[in-house]
Amino acid sequence: MIISTLFHVCTSLILTCLPQQDPLGEYWGTGEEESKYYKLVDIPLPEELAIEAGSFEVMPDQKRLAVATRRGDIFLVNGMFDEHPQPEFKPFASGLDEVFGMAYRNGSFLVTQQTEVTRITDIDGDDRADRFETLSDAWGFRHYHEFSFGSKPDDEGNIWVALCLSESYHSKAPFRGWCLKITPDGKTIPVCSGIRSPCGIGPNEHGVMFYAESQGPWNGSCSLKVLQPGGFMGHPISFKSYELAPEMGPVPVEPHSNSRLEIERKRVKELVPYAVVFPYIRMGRSISGFMVDRTGGKFGPFENQIFIGDFSLGVIMRATTEMVNGVWQGACYPFREGFDTGLLAVQFTPNGSLIAGGTNRGWPVRGPKAYAIQRLDWTGVVPFEIREINVSPDGFRLSFTKPINPGLASNPGTYQLKTFTHIYQQGYGSPEVDQTTPTITKATVSKDGLSVELEVANRVQGHVHDFYLPGLRSKDDEQLVHSSAYYTLNEIPKQ
Repeated sequence: MIISTLFHVCTSLILTCLPQQDPLGEYWGTGEEESKYYKLVDIPLPEELAIEAGSFEVMPDQKRLAVATRRGDIFLVNGMFDEHPQPEFKPFASGLDEVFGMAYRNGSFLVTQQTEVTRITDIDGDDRADRFETLSDAWGFRHYHEFSFGSKPDDEGNIWVALCLSESYHSKAPFRGWCLKITPDGKTIPVCSGIRSPCGIGPNEHGVMFYAESQGPWNGSCSLKVLQPGGFMGHPISFKSYELAPEMGPVPVEPHSNSRLEIERKRVKELVPYAVVFPYIRMGRSISGFMVDRTGGKFGPFENQIFIGDFSLGVIMRATTEMVNGVWQGACYPFREGFDTGLLAVQFTPNGSLIAGGTNRGWPVRGPKAYAIQRLDWTGVVPFEIREINVSPDGFRLSFTKPINPGLASNPGTYQLKTFTHIYQQGYGSPEVDQTTPTITKATVSKDGLSVELEVANRVQGHVHDFYLPGLRSKDDEQLVHSSAYYTLNEIPKQ
């Protein structure tokens, strides 16, 4: 039996630099500090079951959590939300194939597995699946490295499916490297091409559908990208399926390798830039499932922000997005390290915690366990953090979770800012290149002390802007829990 390899086939060099059970030192060096604000709670799992969680869904009763796995099972779980969880796992369905998308609507589960989107219904009310209906199997499947990730239904009930390429470099079956939209009646609508190796799909904080892309060919680093209808996500091997989607129009112009994304998007009108770049290693290696905090403040001071996992390093990060000149862009921020395995999926609970789970199967991960489900609970203590970065016509606005020291914050020398970009190339990944150092000329603190306006000379369109603030303090002389944040500047606002 072939065991699926998760994400990308990589070189032996990378395989050897990330051993199967990496000694768990601190990743960002902030794990002990993070635990004061967000406590990791282990979820006990049945010894007789291998729960390699691939997706979660809160059931309508708000008491049970549905857990779907890579091994093709769905369990209904009681007790997952208790303060001291002792969950009971009840089998609901089995025989599926790597469930990387699940929702419950109108009395049925809607699941995305490798080869189809399936509606699964319990007809007789015994909490066991009785009917399995294929909603769509419009794409092909010919290679084990062809993962399929499905969103929860959008406002119109559509499920968006992001389809991994074959071995990262090839499209051996129809629509591999595409996003398809599946309507409630099973109609399949092509959305965009150029996807490489997704691992997570869903709406951003503004309700627009995004996906998580992994570093690899034509992708210098991991990123969040908007699934723009008619768009091209950057990997041209998927162009062969345009003949199956005449409604998409002509095949885009072939991008040039060894170029820059900012240059190529002027040549290739369909090319969609990364909305948020996650600098490789510093901010994960294989970003994964994500979800927006809609808990109304139950999870702390980051409501309406994106929380995203990472498979290789077992961390959770934050991200924020905004549209500027019609283009999506935004920032990412460290959040919480120290998970026990590679993370594939996250889910907010009714009482405002964050469930995270996954597996180490198929690719080396940093955590010590083969699979795990854990929960993050906010302790009620507000951390001093960079809450959000937004671009402005003259620079950037940084907001914080607590009032900042006005003397330090008004000094431009408190802030360190550099920029870089990646080579847009057919080869695997990219070093950080074209580095610059913009000049912060002025820092103006707001009256409430919760934000600062930075005037910045020599910003670079198309570059990641790397902020480092180790010298900043809160009004109460606290250090930032995390001093770094990274803003992807695709567009500069007009005056």
